[in-house]
Amino acid sequence: MNAQSLANEVYLKVEEVAARYGVSIDTIYRWKRNGDFPKARKIGPGVTRWRLSDLIEHEANMQACFATHLNIPHNE
Repeated sequence: MNAQSLANEVYLKVEEVAARYGVSIDTIYRWKRNGDFPKARKIGPGVTRWRLSDLIEHEANMQACFATHLNIPHNE
């Protein structure tokens, strides 16, 4: 990757990643520990970020699941 490509890359904080997926920060770190999520990048001392391009690639490879029936009890 050349310097221009690196300069154009977007890096997200864990709070931004959690908001993107509608989950908690703890969930992001759990996914990371379990190996179910793109690796974070150390971009400085004590600074960890996720590359947006890695997240987009991960999303493109995710499988979708659709519920065809919900068994919800009726309150009578």
